[in-house]
Amino acid sequence: MEGEEGSESKQHHLSAGTLDPVSQKKHAAMLDRLATLHQSRLQQSAARSAAAAAASPAFESVSAFLDRFAESRRSIEADLRGCRALAADPASAARLKPELEKIAASIADLDRLVAENSYFLPSYEVRSSLRAISSLKESMEAANSELLPRKKFSFRNKAPKKDPTFLVKEVEEAKVSAPEKPDLAVVRGTPGFRNKEGSILIKHFRVSEEGEGEGDFTLADLNSCEIYLRGRLRALFIHRLTNCRVFAGAVLGSILIEEVNDCLLMLASHQIRIHDARATDFYLRVRSRPIIEDSSGVRFAPYRLFYEGIEEELRDSGLEEETGNWANVDDFKWLRAVQSPNWSVIPEEERVQTMNVSDATKEPCEDKQ
Repeated sequence: MEGEEGSESKQHHLSAGTLDPVSQKKHAAMLDRLATLHQSRLQQSAARSAAAAAASPAFESVSAFLDRFAESRRSIEADLRGCRALAADPASAARLKPELEKIAASIADLDRLVAENSYFLPSYEVRSSLRAISSLKESMEAANSELLPRKKFSFRNKAPKKDPTFLVKEVEEAKVSAPEKPDLAVVRGTPGFRNKEGSILIKHFRVSEEGEGEGDFTLADLNSCEIYLRGRLRALFIHRLTNCRVFAGAVLGSILIEEVNDCLLMLASHQIRIHDARATDFYLRVRSRPIIEDSSGVRFAPYRLFYEGIEEELRDSGLEEETGNWANVDDFKWLRAVQSPNWSVIPEEERVQTMNVSDATKEPCEDKQ
């Protein structure tokens, strides 16, 4: 195509001297358009290459992740020992508080690292990493209480106020590093509920002797259905749901959602990504910030699901803590500093009460109409 454009441009250039002034002006305008088109194609090609690079996994292997995690853990433990040494030296006491705050930020970064990479890690490695982070938090709180007893340190997600220009920069950087939207066609071979209308769908996920949950599960092409997923699973894919209500237990890895309309979804997971959602309410417990794209009229509230044994399942999956991230939504198609108009928090008076689905999930059948 570029060769054709170059040949055409050369041909017109050679004949330009034989044209009258009006034709020469048109000829020059056409050459400008060809040059602009060529430049646009080059930019699009560069953008696709950059997107492909951004979509590549952060780590090439599980061992690479574990090496990075172990290195960060050792660094944090060494910093904690250094703080105790500072506390013993009165001349260095003024440096103690900034050092403790730096350690707290490092632990938060390590926690986020696990959440963002849990989709490819074996579930036992995720649980082991979360236990290590929990131990670091306990050591941090003990050191803080001992060395700075007047101020209680917190690991809750309380975002400080920031200059709007920095907010715009952060969102733009997050968008650049975001992976491409999920292609849910690749999960057609997974177990799941598909092509149902007006059904009650129930699934119990069993736990193996090693404590592992079941693998991936898919909900696709469902209309006016109620879905109850009880137990622990690795990943959940939700595709093309209309007027459905989904109540799901713990998901150890990621939940990918695409094309949902007029639904209610109550979900708990380490990562949740939502694409092309309309007029849907999400009740979430999530360790990292939920991501929405190409969505509008979506609302968020905290997770309110109960059935017998769910507390233990959430704890074993590292989801027992309410992080507050259900309200920290990233809209990757909204780059302004002001609140995105595409999502909102559900007012307290409009939220559903705690959903006790113990009786519903006792149904032995998996498709009741």
